[in-house]
Amino acid sequence: MPAKNTASRYGWVSLSLHWLMALAVIGMFALGIWMRQLSYYDPWYRDGPSIHKGIGILLFILLLARIGWRSINIRPSDDPALKAWERITAHLTHYALYALMLALMVAGYLISTADGRPIDVFGLFNVPATLHGLPDQEDIAGEIHEILAWVLILLAGVHALAALKHHFINRDSTLIKMLGRDANNPKP
Repeated sequence: MPAKNTASRYGWVSLSLHWLMALAVIGMFALGIWMRQLSYYDPWYRDGPSIHKGIGILLFILLLARIGWRSINIRPSDDPALKAWERITAHLTHYALYALMLALMVAGYLISTADGRPIDVFGLFNVPATLHGLPDQEDIAGEIHEILAWVLILLAGVHALAALKHHFINRDSTLIKMLGRDANNPKP
């Protein structure tokens, strides 16, 4: 499989970024829900958020890499059977997913740095607190972060259901390409 995309398939870089980020977003959502159940005396009360922050920063770096890769790489052609509204909806959904992830990560950054301390990323490096001390920064950013997380996970679910619909009902090449196969030759 080529590293770069072709007109009929995604390359391994795009596929790796897509599926790694999909798993990370689902995992981060589950971790975020779980963290809200922790009490102050729970041993994971401090470790859970630390892991969440570190993965969040790494996910931000992956998002920037994904956007950069997408900007210098061709995108496989849409399946010819797609209707115009399906094409437009699919493209708008992708842009919305990117925008939601970016906004969610910025809100997470604002929560994590509200007290002026940098974010430690697993002892590898620190991300400085460049904007902090705003009135109610942690609370407001926290509410925005939670709302965006729910919207992102719901939109990602719709995205996944649409891919399954195209595969099992329409029987087109939409999902085939995201599984690393060539749309012109979908057999493994």
